[in-house]
Amino acid sequence: MDTRTFPVTRTDAEWRAKLTPEQYQVMRHHGTERPGSCALLYEKRAGAFHCVGCDSPLFEAKLKFESGTGWPSFNDPVPGSVETTVDRSYGMVRTEVHCATCGSHLGHVFEDGPPPTGLRYCINGVALNFKPA
Repeated sequence: MDTRTFPVTRTDAEWRAKLTPEQYQVMRHHGTERPGSCALLYEKRAGAFHCVGCDSPLFEAKLKFESGTGWPSFNDPVPGSVETTVDRSYGMVRTEVHCATCGSHLGHVFEDGPPPTGLRYCINGVALNFKPA
């Protein structure tokens, strides 16, 4: 995990106590959930998706779209809610997305999304909590 200090910080033991084993693997060790495995993939109500690690709002439901990838996808995050870094794992170069408040890994952003942004924030559903409007 990044050594940068974020507004919300926890010890490894605190993260393990707060997160399920799958959430811990994804959010603290840059893992990926199995595609199609998260119920939030099918969430269509008005509201917002928040970080499981710190409860910060990350994505508005109105910007969610069906990408056919098996992960919740969004056009754009809530301003200032996420940060990106270069991910060179698995022999490829991608743009990793993490929570700006707690640093937890969320997923990746790609430049193959629909208008108006052309971006596809491909996010692990286990990293998100949905709060209806």
